[in-house]
Amino acid sequence: MDTGDTAWVLASAALVLLMTPGLALFYGGMVRSKSVLNMMMMSFISLGTVGVAWILWGYSESFGPDLGHGLLGNPFSHFGLHGVMDQVYGGIPGPAFVAFQSVFAIIAVALVSGAIADRAKFTTWTLFTVIWATIVYFPAAHWVFAFNGYAANTGGWIANNLKVIDFAGGTAIHINAGAAGLALALVLGKRVGFGSDPMRPHNLTLVMIGAGLLWFGWFGFNAGSALGSGALAAGVWIDTLAATAAAMLGWLLLEKFRDGHATSLGAASGVVAGLVAITPACSTLSPIGSIALGLVAGMTCAWAVGLKHRFGFDDSLDVVGVHLVGGIVGTLGIGLLATTTNSPAGSASVSGLFYGGGLNQLWRQAVGAAVVLVFSFVVTYAIGWVLQKTVGFRITEDDEMAGIDQIEHVETGYDLGHLFGGSRTHRAPQQARTTTKEGAGV
Repeated sequence: MDTGDTAWVLASAALVLLMTPGLALFYGGMVRSKSVLNMMMMSFISLGTVGVAWILWGYSESFGPDLGHGLLGNPFSHFGLHGVMDQVYGGIPGPAFVAFQSVFAIIAVALVSGAIADRAKFTTWTLFTVIWATIVYFPAAHWVFAFNGYAANTGGWIANNLKVIDFAGGTAIHINAGAAGLALALVLGKRVGFGSDPMRPHNLTLVMIGAGLLWFGWFGFNAGSALGSGALAAGVWIDTLAATAAAMLGWLLLEKFRDGHATSLGAASGVVAGLVAITPACSTLSPIGSIALGLVAGMTCAWAVGLKHRFGFDDSLDVVGVHLVGGIVGTLGIGLLATTTNSPAGSASVSGLFYGGGLNQLWRQAVGAAVVLVFSFVVTYAIGWVLQKTVGFRITEDDEMAGIDQIEHVETGYDLGHLFGGSRTHRAPQQARTTTKEGAGV
């Protein structure tokens, strides 16, 4: 067991854990003030639900012995982490690997919530996090991350048979979450006033703080995926910096030429788009290739966020435009820009189309991305539809107009009553439901 590698993996796990509160701030600032607490709680609850599910059966389902054809790990082999706590995987203790992968599962679920901001019942969302993690994320993680002979003798089909390169989760996390977000947005429908009423972010300071925490934590997300503290992790760190910086610039350039202004929201969104795109590719691209990928991702995602208005679906916080599209750009970018020269993985990597590798890796990347996209969309749509028809997933129109924070949590993100001489009070949910449209929300 290598203590240096172990220390880096545990530190990286802590960095990635911080990304979920960072995401809560990022998403929370992007919604209206009457929804900020609910939006943040939708991220925070995944820390509880997915954290427990991961320990009980999620790790085993993702990295346990394959049940056949690389489709699913046995959820009962390591139930409650049985047989894992005293193991060593590739120089790090089993619990360190479990810890690192747990925070990936948590944030993957939290990412989906941005697509249905302002209108989802919190109790149903909480139930959804467990169901979706179990039926969608854990199997996809097995397909993409479970390599033969690491935690189990036989792993997932995308990693071992199709041989898709996805270093840190472009398919299993970002394409997966983006497709799921699209499915739920269609199931729940549009927010009241979507397309006609202004729905601007209420606190761009929170958005930029959240983006900064995401960027900070993402170095653990990507470089930590090396599962060691050597040259590979260092090279991945540099590629992550290069692509993210370039993506922010690319998003702002497109904004400036298209709209005449470079915005703080655009800068924050460009950062996230670059982080998403470089996630699968950070071990196989050169620093120059990472800059090129980041520029393309920033501009492409800035363009893609407008598709919801063209096609008429309400992806509240652009999960589709940033995570689905950014994940596709990064996953396909490997098939174009991967190089065995001046990349972190070096001779262990493959060559993309632009470096003489032909279409061999590109078609593999395309198939892997397409399969995860379709699987996630179809299964998530089914989960969302069943929950909507049984326990109900969307709040009522009156409750939405009154403000989901008051209805679902009986709280407000900003208690400003004392500034105007009033006492500290909470409006009861029954009173909130009678609020007219003209008097709704702040």
